[in-house]
Amino acid sequence: MLAIGRALMTNPDCLIMDEPSEGLAPIIIQGSWDAIAQLKQEVLSILLVEQNAALALKLIDFVHVISKGRVVYSGQPGALWANDEIKSRFLGI
Repeated sequence: MLAIGRALMTNPDCLIMDEPSEGLAPIIIQGSWDAIAQLKQEVLSILLVEQNAALALKLIDFVHVISKGRVVYSGQPGALWANDEIKSRFLGI
């Protein structure tokens, strides 16, 4: 959370986030995602790497699924959520 705050102090055009929910308590995760959603509404570009697909898909505009260093899916979040093969094979959903 401190790293996010420090990054925002530089007034970036794009915020790159790698697993922002990792190691946080559920109540803190919700607060963090609310803050990220607010940043998105303020038209800040965000590159998000997140393993919690259900959480990330609520926030993102476009998704790439990467497995073993290769992009195995690219598309809209709703299309990914409807694709049972990709979800079960690569996301464990």
